[in-house]
Amino acid sequence: MRKTYLIIIASLLAPFTANAAPNPEMIVVCYPGGSVNAKDANEAMSSMLRVVERIGQWQENSFNSLFTTKSDECRKQMAEKNPKFAIASLGLYLELRPRHNLVPVVQPKIKGRTSERYRVMAQKDKCKSLDELKGKTLGGTVLEEQSFIGKIIFAGKYDPASFFVLKTSNQAIRALRSLDKGELDAVILNEQQFGGLTSLHMETPLEAVFTSEEIPLMGVVANSATTTTEERARFGKALEGMCTDTEGKKLCELFGVESFVTVDAAVFEPMVKLWAEGK
Repeated sequence: MRKTYLIIIASLLAPFTANAAPNPEMIVVCYPGGSVNAKDANEAMSSMLRVVERIGQWQENSFNSLFTTKSDECRKQMAEKNPKFAIASLGLYLELRPRHNLVPVVQPKIKGRTSERYRVMAQKDKCKSLDELKGKTLGGTVLEEQSFIGKIIFAGKYDPASFFVLKTSNQAIRALRSLDKGELDAVILNEQQFGGLTSLHMETPLEAVFTSEEIPLMGVVANSATTTTEERARFGKALEGMCTDTEGKKLCELFGVESFVTVDAAVFEPMVKLWAEGK
């Protein structure tokens, strides 16, 4: 399946600095549950950072980044590096927001939207609701972030760890193949994974037994205590110009991102409330 928006943003991101420095400032890029090889991801980021530097009028090789697919490693690197800017999943943003003074900077726009829905898929006619899946197996790549699933996707109504038997996978297609064979009872998908279903050839038709409310796409975040309003605005503007740049446009089209847009932090306030109220 096509890489998710988080990888796309990660490959564009760089820490802010006005001039090139002997030791470029590190940025932490967190993509929990992903199957992307860290070496490949960092190589892709390195090449694309040069585009960001040119658009933002920074000197070449001013920026660097660190990529991880593990939540625990992300927490560790955020604590050690204390980066000015980061890429984080929505769940990690909500968790780490108070500790690192995080504020959203930009969101990706994909197919005209800056939000998505999550769906729990099962074999057609096997069950009609999430309640019927109690005690059964649930697979998917997003299971790395169980608190996010329970508090945000299920809006606090279900605790995934106690409600399901969880089968974490780092590839959505692998989980879907297991569902098709009857080895799993259900699979949870994000918007892009769900959109890729039409390209797969399943033996058994699937249907959504649960669809979440709209959830905002998470993109670049900044530490508001170590960056200024001007720094955040400059960084956001550089990314906003990415998809209209001659070279950057090709990269955006390749990964299915239409644009990057500056975000109002108020968009995430309902998510912050759900996180605080969640068990």
